[in-house]
Amino acid sequence: MTGIVAQNVGRASGLIKAASGGGGVWTLIKEISAVSGETSTVSFVDGASDVVLDSTYPIYRFVWTSVHPSANDVAFAFNGSDDTGSSYAVTKTTTMFYSYHDEADTTATLAYGDAEDLAQATGFLRVNFNVGNGADQTGMGDMWIFNPSSTTFIKHFIARTHTERQASSLGNHIGGYFNTTSAVDAFQFKPESGTFDAGTFKLYGLKDSA
Repeated sequence: MTGIVAQNVGRASGLIKAASGGGGVWTLIKEISAVSGETSTVSFVDGASDVVLDSTYPIYRFVWTSVHPSANDVAFAFNGSDDTGSSYAVTKTTTMFYSYHDEADTTATLAYGDAEDLAQATGFLRVNFNVGNGADQTGMGDMWIFNPSSTTFIKHFIARTHTERQASSLGNHIGGYFNTTSAVDAFQFKPESGTFDAGTFKLYGLKDSA
């Protein structure tokens, strides 16, 4: 706290100076925009197209906004790769709970989503659910991956996603880990059917604060 106060002496109210040396600041690494009718997968592969997914950053963050499918009532799913994108089938264990509320205010739910759990599974993890292709229906999300380049430990991740469905709102809290000591060096998002009609996917990195 003392450091923050010292850095803001003489500054306008509310302004905070960024950490020096790049530590503690999110760095935008790559942004990918879906092309209507063409984008069936969005992939971030270490070393390809200026993507960095190595030990440069201990924490990586994916943010996706205004994601809209071509098909109706589909889920968006996510997976990792330990072979630089040749395959996306890393073993993972996950858990999820969700909140739901409809526009008519007739149903409001907070529940454990046991049907969405993965237990030592290699398949894609669903992160947004039942997204419609109407103009008022989109999905968004924020996912953090911790030390994906480690060759010693498993790789934890957490996500918070939201889906605006037809006349309802669905929020998901997701956590899990890739159960591998190999480096996870690529990640992919895709709709379970059809293509992405629109949407922006961004990858950020966070350096150590020291």
